[in-house]
Amino acid sequence: MFKTHKPGPDDAWEGTVEDKSRGMLDGANMYHFATVRCADGRSIKVRIDRRLWKSIAVGDRIVKEPGSDPAKA
Repeated sequence: MFKTHKPGPDDAWEGTVEDKSRGMLDGANMYHFATVRCADGRSIKVRIDRRLWKSIAVGDRIVKEPGSDPAKA
């Protein structure tokens, strides 16, 4: 089964970027991911858009609030 890692519209989290990656999971589209360490210690891998992926670096903070896309803090 394939997991998209795309955050849901009601998800909310905040954390520090630990890693960035990208890949052509379906062979046709490029997907961009960030591994984020949240304040509670858990680590999540989320799919983000290309513009955000290009603007962040390891150590940057990103925030996802309900009803919006992840953004650099």
